[in-house]
Amino acid sequence: MSRRAYRAALLHTLDDPSRSPDAVEHHPDGLMVVEDGHVAAFGAYADVAPSLADGTPVEDLRGRLITPGFIDAHVHYPQVDAMAGWGAQLLDWLDNHAFPAEQAFSDRAHADEVAGFFLDRLLANGTTSALAFCTVHKVSVEALFEAALARGMRIIAGKVLMDRHAPPGLTDTVEGGRADSEALIRAWRGKGRLGYAVTPRFAVTSTDAQLAMAGEVAAAYPDVLVHTHMSENAAEIAEVARLFPDARDYLDVYDRFGLLGPRSVFAHCVHSTDDAFGRIARAGASVAFCPSSNLLLGSGLFGLRRACACGVNTALATDVAGGGSFSMLSMMGEAYKVGQLQGDSLDPLHALYMATLAGARALHIDGHVGTLEPGKEADFVVLDLAATPLMARRTTKARTLAETLFILSILSDDRAVARTYVAGRLAYGRAGD
Repeated sequence: MSRRAYRAALLHTLDDPSRSPDAVEHHPDGLMVVEDGHVAAFGAYADVAPSLADGTPVEDLRGRLITPGFIDAHVHYPQVDAMAGWGAQLLDWLDNHAFPAEQAFSDRAHADEVAGFFLDRLLANGTTSALAFCTVHKVSVEALFEAALARGMRIIAGKVLMDRHAPPGLTDTVEGGRADSEALIRAWRGKGRLGYAVTPRFAVTSTDAQLAMAGEVAAAYPDVLVHTHMSENAAEIAEVARLFPDARDYLDVYDRFGLLGPRSVFAHCVHSTDDAFGRIARAGASVAFCPSSNLLLGSGLFGLRRACACGVNTALATDVAGGGSFSMLSMMGEAYKVGQLQGDSLDPLHALYMATLAGARALHIDGHVGTLEPGKEADFVVLDLAATPLMARRTTKARTLAETLFILSILSDDRAVARTYVAGRLAYGRAGD
């Protein structure tokens, strides 16, 4: 049996703080005990230390903040080399930046190299779980899963389904998409900490027959997720309306093919109406809020207040490569900016919830991760509040916990991540830490 304890400031959310003020658990001087990859105890040092088993090593990390590992609810691993693509909105950006990058993933060696780089960047930014797009190529999924398995990470991913309106080399067929998806599900879902998501890219690039097939596969394997894009960009929405003239709206396209349900995650939803948000909430589905990419691609301002008022579980996401950073701390800051442009000042504790437990709920892994409650897997990040001279100066003057978190979200990047632990194992350590 392996057992180790960490003394530091401890913080997690047990629910959405905007709805439940008692959902925040914070111990300025805390002790977390990790035993065989799981949290064994979590609380104030004065309460937990007396019950600590003799001989348990205690690492003194006072001055640092431990939170659950971040959970990225929507990210594209094959688009690493398309990050910071200049000068286009969504549909042109796909043609000019994303699709060319994805075409290289027919080569397994390339996929292996990018998958390793991608996962290491997640860990360096404190992200321990993610819901990821791959490409249309089966080998792209296998490369990511093998790399994630080697690192012990909770990664859910799937082969992209596209059978129209995409370049040669990036389209499949209904039959081929089904065969590859089912083979990947049988081979990988539930292996280690891996999960699978049926992944039609978006309604523009799938025919009725392919969307119907995706719904059938999701129904046949009820433990998988459905992961796609929706209502991101005005031109995209107009194209969906042209391709599906009988649909009530964008969401109805997915609903009619069995792709709206409690295990569905819809990225963006920038232009979704309250009616659509209500239907998403009633279905038990989730939305991935991607503030950085929505700003960089000029897609619009996501209505977080409206989505939450409609009861939608809303998680935070980087959407690399549309998004410009792997840092979920930075996404918390970007989400605040999106709110400010709509007269809504996002509570930093709500932002932390969206970056941790809300993401775990969206991915249906909240029984395992998302908080640091005893019994949960010990995925956690150690944050350095003095990572830069400016952060040190500002955090020492912070008057409240919320203010400290806000300073982190605005001023920090991967330099604030001192360590990342996956199932109790050190998976990333900053140089010199």
